[in-house]
Amino acid sequence: MTRSSGILMPMSSLPSPYGIGTMGKSAYQFVDFLKASGQSYWQLLPLGPTSFGDSPYSSFSTFAGSPYYIDLDLLCKDKLLKKSEITGRDWGSDPAHADYAKVFAGRFPVLRLAFARGRERYAEEVAAFRRDNASWIENYALFMAVKSHFGMGSWIDWPDEDIRLHRSAAVAAYGEKLKEDVDFYVFLQFLFFRQWEALRDYAHGKGVSFIGDVPIYVALDSADVWSEPKFFQLGAENVPTEVAGVPPDAFTEDGQLWGNPLYDWDAMKADGYGWWIRRVDGARKLYDIIRIDHFRGFESYWAVPYGDSTAKRGRWKPGPGMDLIGVLKNWFSGLRFIAEDLGYTTPEVEKLLSDSGFPGMKILEFAFDAEGELRYLPHKCVPNSVCYIGTHDNDTVLGWIKSIPKKDLRFAERYMRITPEEGWCWGMIRAGMGSASDLFVVQMQDVLELPGSARMNSPGTLGTNWQWRMLPDVLDKELAKKLREYTRTYRRC
Repeated sequence: MTRSSGILMPMSSLPSPYGIGTMGKSAYQFVDFLKASGQSYWQLLPLGPTSFGDSPYSSFSTFAGSPYYIDLDLLCKDKLLKKSEITGRDWGSDPAHADYAKVFAGRFPVLRLAFARGRERYAEEVAAFRRDNASWIENYALFMAVKSHFGMGSWIDWPDEDIRLHRSAAVAAYGEKLKEDVDFYVFLQFLFFRQWEALRDYAHGKGVSFIGDVPIYVALDSADVWSEPKFFQLGAENVPTEVAGVPPDAFTEDGQLWGNPLYDWDAMKADGYGWWIRRVDGARKLYDIIRIDHFRGFESYWAVPYGDSTAKRGRWKPGPGMDLIGVLKNWFSGLRFIAEDLGYTTPEVEKLLSDSGFPGMKILEFAFDAEGELRYLPHKCVPNSVCYIGTHDNDTVLGWIKSIPKKDLRFAERYMRITPEEGWCWGMIRAGMGSASDLFVVQMQDVLELPGSARMNSPGTLGTNWQWRMLPDVLDKELAKKLREYTRTYRRC
């Protein structure tokens, strides 16, 4: 990786008239801003269809794209929709926040109209798309059709045991019974990837590449677990025996109970890690660099008894380590990875990171604990790493400086030589740009100098996360020029 920089900007956070960011006009304008400001990368959060809680890290499929991101104006341009069909709906009243309930209520009736008009026109192209994605698209589309049939409840609670347990006769019967809905969900994926490929081609033409997350775990309520239960630690009736989380620490007394099903690593190894090969191959269709979320779970993972209300009673169990990483590196020799190596680290995790050769992450907001080990300070960064001020799980700079102890704030101010004229946001951008890390990534909120209310996610909480959106018309030439000057000064253009 050459010395460069980029911006972390969720697709959902782009401005649009339809309640949530899409792959339309604002996405292309954002690429233009990245180009003008000297940035080489657009880092995204996962692009999959979200389930309960609206988290992009909890998706109905590790392969599918979210129908929320299909741009409706582009569908009007393709004559699949009429402008009058999308302008009179309630998409939410606050352009600075996504109202997921209103987006869900308004979007699918509109997409049904596009399906009705486009299914015959694009029949041959959809059939080819279906063949090219046969390894996942049929199971996903049927999963969503059955889920809709049973009122969107989790597959664990579907009343028909045969389809709940993915028995072949039931799969065939429901595929025929719900054929219209299955075709609808296939068509949505055709639209998503059609728009994505156009946006990606445009970005590549501007010299902008994409970094995207592969969360280590998948959601229990997903087509992935429902259709291939043999690769997960499930007991009777395909109910999990233990689930994922992280242990208690200085920040969370109860730990974090994520609830994802755990992998049956023995079954995956016996299959040659084919499931992971397919998964990474799917991510490669979206991203140029893949960030593996919770990388330390490959060394060992925290397993919590299913049904517990906290993560306290979990235990460490061994992960696949270099056995899996070696397979992925050999299979995808030209693909670049980033290891999210944050959280509870051990010498074994550090060795795995070293053996993998993947760049790890350095977080400036973790760097200034005056009584800590200070391992994230800019002068301790190494070239084979990615420096962030903060990730989507951290506060904005202006929120962070209000929350840390005064002694740490004074230390940070001295170390980075923060001045009132430059301000904290741009002072920290300067510190990150000047670090030895090959890549520096900044959240868009900090480029815009936004307060803590613009934070994307507060781990362990529900109800207010994943909602922040950028207001229209804030990406002007002066802002691009300012960021480009910092980028050029530290030789990241």
